[in-house]
Amino acid sequence: MIRPISGLAALTLAAGTAGAAETYTIDPSHTYGNFEIGHMGLSTMHGRIDVTEGTIVMDREGDGSRVDVTLDPASVDTGHAERDKHLREKAGFFEVEKYPEMRFESTSVRFDGEDEATVEGELTLHGETRPVTLEVDDIQCKTNPMDGEKYTCGFSAETEIKRSEFGMDAFVPLVSDEVEIQIEAEASRPADA
Repeated sequence: MIRPISGLAALTLAAGTAGAAETYTIDPSHTYGNFEIGHMGLSTMHGRIDVTEGTIVMDREGDGSRVDVTLDPASVDTGHAERDKHLREKAGFFEVEKYPEMRFESTSVRFDGEDEATVEGELTLHGETRPVTLEVDDIQCKTNPMDGEKYTCGFSAETEIKRSEFGMDAFVPLVSDEVEIQIEAEASRPADA
């Protein structure tokens, strides 16, 4: 669902200038959380949730790196309209009218070489806040080839949560408690920043 987003800090840090903090803005059109959840021991359901906004501050030499990302649970999309409606509305699932936003805020970033990082943070989902660790890899940074101006970083991240810890316990264990999350993200700053 969401676990990758703090990894953005890692990828921006990997590309940063030594000794200087840099601020990157997440590109919502190229950032989203994928999730996988078991269904009655028969199959694996896949879905996604969109990121609406976010900021990453990268501080390669210091401890000022941080990530603040907001996601929209009403954007949940599993490829089946009736199921998505159920996930948005029913108790024990997202209940988006009561809990209209999800948020991830990092608490620490540890770099493992140039293209990997471990990001610790807190995920707020369904009104509950719990610690989440993101394992980030495949960090890539360069001047965006589409506009030739923005310096852009992309990354992939993974994590796993237990949805019952966030009060989303409908149909456990028929619908798995464990949710695998993969995040794909891009974040940019002006080339001259």
